[in-house]
Amino acid sequence: MGELMKRKITLDRFEREIENHISSYTRLAGEEREKIEGILDRARKTRNINIRIREHDLAQLKKRAEEEGIPYQTLISSVLHKYVSEKLLDERDILRSLQLLESRSGGK
Repeated sequence: MGELMKRKITLDRFEREIENHISSYTRLAGEEREKIEGILDRARKTRNINIRIREHDLAQLKKRAEEEGIPYQTLISSVLHKYVSEKLLDERDILRSLQLLESRSGGK
């Protein structure tokens, strides 16, 4: 095999904060560490599934994913996650809520 390529890693602000305050963190051991690792393992676990989807819908998903700059499978997974965690918002519902609030406040 050839040499490993070295990549320069740029930390975001949050990551720099962690690195700057690393000495204030406490290491976990024993049962507490195993419990946290178990939670993280379950959160990371994924499973492949097969679904049937209309060709038109798939084409639209692929188009939207390309606009977002992400793979379409990632977009589908993200939408499903937002739906089951009740974080998927419908823009029309938001607009209706704003209109209702505006009408109740007398348009102020």
